[in-house]
This record gives sequence, structure tokens and C-alpha cells, in this order.
Amino acid sequence: MKMADLTDRLLSGRNMKSNRSPIEFGIIGLGRFGYALAETLASAGKEVMVIDNNEDTIKQIRGIVQEAFVAGTLTSEVLEETGIQNCATVIVCIGEKIDTSILTTLHVINMGVPRVIAKAISVDQGKVLERLGAEVIYPERDMAIRLANRLLYSKALDFIELDGDITVAEIKVTSKLKGKTIADTNIRKNFSINIIALEHNNVTTIEVSPETILQEEDALVVIGRKDQIARFEAFIAQ
Repeated sequence: MKMADLTDRLLSGRNMKSNRSPIEFGIIGLGRFGYALAETLASAGKEVMVIDNNEDTIKQIRGIVQEAFVAGTLTSEVLEETGIQNCATVIVCIGEKIDTSILTTLHVINMGVPRVIAKAISVDQGKVLERLGAEVIYPERDMAIRLANRLLYSKALDFIELDGDITVAEIKVTSKLKGKTIADTNIRKNFSINIIALEHNNVTTIEVSPETILQEEDALVVIGRKDQIARFEAFIAQ
């Protein structure tokens, strides 16, 4: 059976309408990134619709998400039939096929979806997607940067870059801070970084007071410039 015939059969068999109830997230393309994204959102209790051209992949995920459709082609007509325009956020995860990525993103934006996020594998592709009005993500580049930062900043358990040089880092408390209060460390004054959360016994809290006592297995979530965080890491490692 041809993919086009399969698409027509599945689409018509599910009685899709453009005026269906809104769904929180729509994901187009179920490669490793798209599939993991759909699984994670669904496991968090979010409503998810997915579209892919692989029938086996759709069968695997159909029991996990609210809506799952096979689409051999991603024309505006086919996309509209799935009801993707009723999603609050649509993520286009087709980075490798640049022409399909751009056209699909254009179709979704033209349908009036409030928020469209598109995966890109190159800067040039990302620039085009941004011009269309999409938010652009670079999964491979972003993961490489996070890994590099974790290697460079040895005490960092996790690392997220924000705009410019501002970074959020999760840093394990060492014996140097054990038993001290937040006030004792005077982190903000000495290192110009701010504590935004504390993890203790696998419980994270954002209500960190100056009287909070630090333990060696705790983790501090801090925000600041890279060089400031590096100075703090060097200090607690001594």
C-alpha cells in the first residue's frame, strides 16, 4: 500500500475535524528527539498530539499520547485535517529535511498556532525559521555546550546557558561549606552570584533563607556569569 493511500485511510478513519477541542502540544516528526519530547510531555500529564510518516512509530506511541496520526505528506491540507492548528504550541522536529522543515513550519504558522517551535541543525536553517516567526532550538549544539560546560566546571551537576554570559548551574556542596549557613558563605557579596534553589535529600526548594544550613550532599542552584561561577567552584574545591 502506498503511503499516500495509507495516510488517506488513517485520516478519514479517525474523523478528524478542524474545530476539535484544543490540545496543549503538537509534535511533528518522531525521530529520537521528537519521540522523547512527546513521551516526556505525556508522562507529565500534558495533552499531546503527534504526526509522523512512519506507521510503526505511530503504533508504538499511540497508547501514550492523546492523538497520533500518520501523514505521508505534510501539506497544509493534511495538517489542517489532523487539527494541529488547535494546539497551543507546536514543535516541528524535522531538522534534517530542511525543505520539509521550513515548509511545515510555514504552514503551521499560517494556521495561526500561538506558539511554534522548530528544530534546526544549522545556523542558516535557524535564521530562515526565525524569519518565518518560529522559536528555534538547536538540540545537538545545545547538548554539546552543556556537556562542554560540565567538563569545564567540574563541580557543576548541570549547566544551562541563558542569554549572553549568564548561566544557571547546579553545584554540589563540598566539605568546605558543610555546616555553614547561607549567610556564613556570603555567596552573593563574595562571588556576585545568587542562589535560586537548594536540593536536600532529593527535595528541591526555592525558599532558601540566610539561616539555611548546608550539608555536604546538598546541591545549590545558582545564577550568575560564568567567570563568577568558576570562582565559586574554585573556592569550594580548596
